[in-house]
Amino acid sequence: MIVTLIVVCEVGFWVLLAAGLGLRYLAKMPRTGAAVLLCEPLLEVVLLVVTVLDLRAGADPDWKHGLAAVYIGYTAAFGHYTVRWLDGHARHRLAGGPPPVKPPRFGAARARHEVKLWLRTVAGAGLAAALLQIGVRYVDDPERTASLTSWQGFAGRAVLIHGLIALSYVLWPKMPKGGDEGNVSEAVAGAAVHPVEDRAGR
Repeated sequence: MIVTLIVVCEVGFWVLLAAGLGLRYLAKMPRTGAAVLLCEPLLEVVLLVVTVLDLRAGADPDWKHGLAAVYIGYTAAFGHYTVRWLDGHARHRLAGGPPPVKPPRFGAARARHEVKLWLRTVAGAGLAAALLQIGVRYVDDPERTASLTSWQGFAGRAVLIHGLIALSYVLWPKMPKGGDEGNVSEAVAGAAVHPVEDRAGR
């Protein structure tokens, strides 16, 4: 049931997103569209409540409960980012708004962008690990909660791998190929702001 609910939540996320943007820009009902978009977090709340009830009913903690915690952490960290990104594109294509600003591609500006994405991963993994730890303490049986602690390890590895990727952009900034003066200006401008602090930014 938990896996089915995760699938339902994922499908529901995109259905609500499409409905909210459609109401906002096609039906010219911005307040109603915004209200529909604000319902997105309710999906994660429903999943969390069902997972807790499943454990309280005596279900043995397994990979499904761990996956639910990781899914909640990921959507909490990246859900708003995804909605905002798609809202910018919908505003441009459906309502004649300005083109959405593209993420930087080079230099310190790109490094800041990558580090901010990594911080989202840290936040999502931290939330997932906290939910898993609550489950571990609630069940209070190391033999039955081994799958939950293994998912905590998964969250930690995700943070480490993404962190190494982000760090590579900090240590070895991606530079444009020769001949593209606009991209060179972007890279130089990004590097000139704060050479040490320029690690955040989206």
